[in-house]
Amino acid sequence: MLSPPTEATRLAALRWLAELRVAGIPRVRVLFSHHPGYADLTPAQYAEGLAWLRRMGMVTTAGRPVVDITDSEAGDGVMPASVPAVRWSPAAEEARRVVGAAGEQALLGVLREGGVPHVRHVAAESDAYGYDIAAARSASERAHIEVKSTTDPTRLVIHLTRHEYEVMARDERWCLAAVLVGRDGSAVNVATVDRVWIHSAVPVDQARRGRWESVRLEVPAHALVPGLATESCRLLPDGLLPQCQVWTCQPAPPVLA
Repeated sequence: MLSPPTEATRLAALRWLAELRVAGIPRVRVLFSHHPGYADLTPAQYAEGLAWLRRMGMVTTAGRPVVDITDSEAGDGVMPASVPAVRWSPAAEEARRVVGAAGEQALLGVLREGGVPHVRHVAAESDAYGYDIAAARSASERAHIEVKSTTDPTRLVIHLTRHEYEVMARDERWCLAAVLVGRDGSAVNVATVDRVWIHSAVPVDQARRGRWESVRLEVPAHALVPGLATESCRLLPDGLLPQCQVWTCQPAPPVLA
């Protein structure tokens, strides 16, 4: 299994993705070499960042990014230090909403094209369900899928609400699907986040007068499994799901007959 990128490689890769939106590789390489704001990384680290993107299939042979990373996904450290980082803004929130909706639509398409007969976009009806998609192959093969979408291939950061977590805790059919959204809105990669890890990662309320309502989680590689599965079934064979080795997911466990 491939090792996760170092923090320097991850940062360099994000900067490549951000700058390749508007310029080609030679011009971006010059920018990284000569702009003092990018001098915190060496040319070798920028080269490794680009090489990592190519190994992951995130940059085409023509030097165009496969994912169109948003400013909100780019996060801290991508821009030069002279540019102040804005952690929240209406524009960033709207960008996250657009990416989230694209991921849901992409996964709906994958499920339907994969032959899952019953697929319902419950998030379009209400937020009360605590998940986004209800899908079923049969009475015994059902899933309640919470979709978390991103355009960042270097790491997976999700935001989980208290309601989503509480639904997960009581619903064995609930699963969290992470979707990497491509520039064309398609799903580039689909992985499942381990429920046990989610349980271990969420905060613990410290007093009756205080409780968490939303949490930001950076998901490690060991908590990710390629494909889409609940505790009891896999809705689609792995061959029908888009997969690439971003986020350095663990191999999928064998499905018992």
